[in-house]
Amino acid sequence: MKPTIFETNRPAAKIVEDALSETKLGCFWTEDVADKAARYPVLVHDERVDDVVVGGGYAGLWTAIKLKETHPERRVMLLEAVQIGWAASGRNGGFCEASITHGEPNAESRWPNETGILSRLGYENLDAMAKFIKDNELDVDFEYNGVISVANAPHQVEWLGESDDPTVELLDQAQVQSRINSPTFLGGEFSPRENANLHPAKLAAELARHATKIGVEIHEGTPVKRLDGSADTPMQLTTDGGIVTAERVALCTNVFPSLLKRYKFHTVPVYDYVLMTEPLTDEQLASIGWEGREGLADMANQFHYSRLTADNRILWGGYDAVYYSGGKIKRQYEDRMESHRKLANHFFTTFPQLAGVKFSHRWAGVIDTSTRFCAFFGQAHGGRVQYVSGFTGLGVGATHFAADVLVDRFEGRVTERTELKMVKDVPLPFPPEPAASIGINLTRWSLDRADHNDGKRNVLLKTLDALGLGFDS
Repeated sequence: MKPTIFETNRPAAKIVEDALSETKLGCFWTEDVADKAARYPVLVHDERVDDVVVGGGYAGLWTAIKLKETHPERRVMLLEAVQIGWAASGRNGGFCEASITHGEPNAESRWPNETGILSRLGYENLDAMAKFIKDNELDVDFEYNGVISVANAPHQVEWLGESDDPTVELLDQAQVQSRINSPTFLGGEFSPRENANLHPAKLAAELARHATKIGVEIHEGTPVKRLDGSADTPMQLTTDGGIVTAERVALCTNVFPSLLKRYKFHTVPVYDYVLMTEPLTDEQLASIGWEGREGLADMANQFHYSRLTADNRILWGGYDAVYYSGGKIKRQYEDRMESHRKLANHFFTTFPQLAGVKFSHRWAGVIDTSTRFCAFFGQAHGGRVQYVSGFTGLGVGATHFAADVLVDRFEGRVTERTELKMVKDVPLPFPPEPAASIGINLTRWSLDRADHNDGKRNVLLKTLDALGLGFDS
């Protein structure tokens, strides 16, 4: 196996230890809005409404807004177990990508006859989000600056130039380093339409603010314990504070267990680790360039992602996606110094000129991984209940599209969205334990081996590719 650049060009151990010495275990984004975001009351008695949305992340917030916009006269309620945006929606990298399928190659391999439609719908979706944010004056640090994909190894350079998008700009080594100065970058592609950066916790808070402004009722600290009903009777949602009766229910609980048992094994929780630097000085920022403030990702199977914040911090995350045996979600899993130290090492390999910069925050987020790497949709009780999950780490933009699908299906509208195979198909579930742990960790090992073997995929990965299954970092 060939070592990667991150193994051959390691920074001095003291540089890494000094950078992590004062780092706080906590999410920068959610901490940044903690004193500004509104809080919403706990449900304390029985209620009867028209529509209920379960889950106060992006998918739930967008769905609640769109339901209320469609029928302003109807009573729409959103129930959140903890706080608005406290989970994946408030602690992701803040990349809002055009793709609704976790990248064009994923769409090509699964729905080759719909690739063009899915690509167009993705761009339209991102443009619609940008317009909504501007029209409603949402303060979310939105920057439509595109994304640069970089090659850190010779075999990755060979993958460049495969896009059919005429707006994608192919960059040689000198050109990519003139945009973002790193000695590890051997080439790249700039995709101007593929990505916008934003402040994820601000987006959640601002969507909630807008939702309440137009009449959506939000309750935090109100986990739903049980869902009952039928195609012929209203749905009943049991909480500690009371029972909510509704005609229609949208389930947007992301990585957390679905209230529909049929989807119990359709997602698994994978922990993704992140670092945030202190704000860079003008001199430090000048040393890396990055004047275009693009999103940044590399092309390995175990990839890194990075971007600048509004106050010129660098977010650096990815690579070490971890599945814990049993598929449990635990706060203790967020504190994995092994992963954060590895990220810090890779950061200073990428930007050696930033030696001396400290990391202010380190955290983790839980990704709802599905076997097809992107969101899937379900329904129950004669369509009274609609469901979406499985965004697999690329949900900031895709949740907006998902909300449109859910509302279309509630309304009985046959649209271009609802007729997509991507929307109609349900992916295969993951196997139960211990098979899930064995399979996922063997796949992660295989992906790592491919990165150390010129990208060549072994028999397991080729088999999973053929079956449309897999596991992504």
